[in-house]
Amino acid sequence: MTDLEVTVDDRTLNAEWIDDNPDLRGSLAVALPVVRQAIRWGDELYFDASLDGQPETTNEEVPVGTIAYWEGGEVMTLFWGPTPASTDDTPKAAAPVAPLARVEDVDPLVDLDGGATVRIESVA
Repeated sequence: MTDLEVTVDDRTLNAEWIDDNPDLRGSLAVALPVVRQAIRWGDELYFDASLDGQPETTNEEVPVGTIAYWEGGEVMTLFWGPTPASTDDTPKAAAPVAPLARVEDVDPLVDLDGGATVRIESVA
């Protein structure tokens, strides 16, 4: 079931909430819609965001399609492939991130060139 619509420039992606960090997920849900200019780092986009709540689960390596929050930098991240921190094809953050949602199909991001405007909004 699609919970979120994520627009990256002219690409529209569907995402689902995950259960790892309910407090942060709730904080993001209240803040939606969020629109920010994102910076690219390998196959990751990140942008400024400040969420209330503490992460319960964090990881450096995350599945493709993960939307996560990095509390230390107050940024949201979207991973669709390896980053400069990766040692293989698995996305790896520069520091542990708290997964919040997962994009169902990241194929439209494969040809993304540079940074982008990202919009995350609820579809419910």
